Amino acid sequence: MNSLTHINIKVINPLPCQSAGLSGNTDAILHEILALLEAFVATGQTGAIDLHSLPLTVADYEVLRTTLGDGEVHAHINVIGKTEVRETLYPGVWWLTYYNMEEDIVADLLEVTTIPEILKSPAEDVREGLACLRDLTGAVTMM
Repeated sequence: MNSLTHINIKVINPLPCQSAGLSGNTDAILHEILALLEAFVATGQTGAIDLHSLPLTVADYEVLRTTLGDGEVHAHINVIGKTEVRETLYPGVWWLTYYNMEEDIVADLLEVTTIPEILKSPAEDVREGLACLRDLTGAVTMM
């Protein structure tokens, strides 16, 4: 067997994206968002990217936040911890961040949809709201 000790090894500077604290994953994520948005427009199929499960750096998050920006809708939901829902500059692309009671991020998602499910009122809640409003106004059920 040949020895590898005679092979010269030269260490070169890291890639520019690595030296800036970037993992190189942001470009792939942006292309995935593009593919999800194209599919949504063509077929109505929604999709999501779980950022919390990916090896992203603080710099990656900053690039994504800056690139995607803020759209017209921003909502805060308080149920067993806070949830922040932001529309990005690109309608149909939403950034959802879920926190636990200790304010730790437990999920960070990019969703491609018309409106995230978490913002939709469940039918049962709507019926309950109707009953409460009827009680408040003294209205008689018309069925």
